[in-house]
Amino acid sequence: MSAGESVDQEVGQTAQAPPEKISVRLRADDYRFLRDRSLVRRIRPSTYVSLLVRSHLRSVTPLPTEELAALKRSVAEVGAIGRNLNQIARALNQGEHANAPDLAYLQGVIKILAGLRDHTKALVTANAESWESGSD
Repeated sequence: MSAGESVDQEVGQTAQAPPEKISVRLRADDYRFLRDRSLVRRIRPSTYVSLLVRSHLRSVTPLPTEELAALKRSVAEVGAIGRNLNQIARALNQGEHANAPDLAYLQGVIKILAGLRDHTKALVTANAESWESGSD
């Protein structure tokens, strides 16, 4: 995979329509800010600029590949927990003896899931705000 292909994938372009390329000159101090902010997000400066431009032009909040992957992992974990709880509930409803967790355990799981929900909401909000203000 070439460097251009990975940038295309990060900003959601397809391989069918090659992106246009432009060159931009930045002041040295602006480039340092750009470099520092892109390092925090673990993306190349050119990808950071591309995400910012796309965000501005399309009024969408960028979500870099790594951050999106973290959110997808969280959703997958919540799904696995939900499936396990459904299996336990199904077994109990059918009168089967299951090694079901007690009420205190289930209340703990609910508390953890609420925390995960709140953390995910905060992550999405912080991501959107950081792109608007440019802060980390």
